[in-house]
Amino acid sequence: MLVVIIALVGFGVTFWHAALFAPQDDNYALPGFGNASSSNASSSAGAVVLPPASDTSQPVRLIIPSLSINANVQYVGVTKTGALGVPNNFTDVAWYKYGTVPGQVGSAVMDGHVDNAISLPGVFKHLDQIKVGDDVEVETASSTTLHFVVTDVESYQYQNLPLERIFNTSGGEYLTLITCGGTWDEVVKSYDHRLVVYTKFIN
Repeated sequence: MLVVIIALVGFGVTFWHAALFAPQDDNYALPGFGNASSSNASSSAGAVVLPPASDTSQPVRLIIPSLSINANVQYVGVTKTGALGVPNNFTDVAWYKYGTVPGQVGSAVMDGHVDNAISLPGVFKHLDQIKVGDDVEVETASSTTLHFVVTDVESYQYQNLPLERIFNTSGGEYLTLITCGGTWDEVVKSYDHRLVVYTKFIN
């Protein structure tokens, strides 16, 4: 199980492998990550849905003790423009509801804002401070807590992300966190790098 958590502002990246998960009836196009600045955070709100009350395996909170993160999980699909939906605020993360459920084999995908490119901090503002060995937890609707530990931290140019690794559909049990990094590009409205934190499931 690979979980991807994406904290973003100005994600201008198309994740081609998301095509494996998005249904044809959800305004599906090859989903990239649209600009998540404060000017359009609310415009993505249409992609936000409430968690299914009957499915106790759904994620409801993301917890990173070392960074004092304890965030609500929203559920998203893709927008009409083909971008992955993002949270409608800067304090929550969002789970891609057509991907894998955390704890199951495959890639569960989440995203969240790093900031609004000016001064408003997002939920993953300090993700660059996470260290190998730090704990990451996902709490499910059944109050089960899934525990992960950070194993690797990498930085990639946003046009050159390791999609096969991010959208893995098999293998072991992992949790991957992604946020923006590098320098803000005013022309494309995006940071030019992505910080990727790899973790593995421990219990």
